[in-house]
Amino acid sequence: MSDLLRKELGNFNSVVCFKAVITGMEEALGEKATAIALTSAGRTRGRKLVKELGLSGASIPLEDAVIKLGQALGKEGTRLCIIDKITTDGDLIKAYTSETVCSAGEVSNSERKCTFTLGAVWGALEELTNKRLKGVHTESVLRGGTHDVFEFTPL
Repeated sequence: MSDLLRKELGNFNSVVCFKAVITGMEEALGEKATAIALTSAGRTRGRKLVKELGLSGASIPLEDAVIKLGQALGKEGTRLCIIDKITTDGDLIKAYTSETVCSAGEVSNSERKCTFTLGAVWGALEELTNKRLKGVHTESVLRGGTHDVFEFTPL
């Protein structure tokens, strides 16, 4: 991420501005259409990121790829979220994330779902595994969970 997109301000903007994009889209398009658009945008971003990292269809273990992905999306990277761990149980893949941009600043018990973040992890995992997946946000830090958990199953 060393290629600066802006000379003075660099590559980052605030969570506050990103959240304003989300709520503005919800006002203009509605919640459902916004969720679809943001999840799709996230999936595109995740796939592109894995390609940029040279991990597309890589034959390295998923655990190793996840470390690199976590660095790219976490504190050393774009700061979209922290990927605390990704587990597999048969065909089920679970991503445990924290400090997601989607949950930032939300009140306790908010119904907010992680859409862009879910999509980014989803697209990345599809590109890493070379499988089409179905993704669902199953647990939320906003509703008592320890993580925002995303579950993925093959289609």
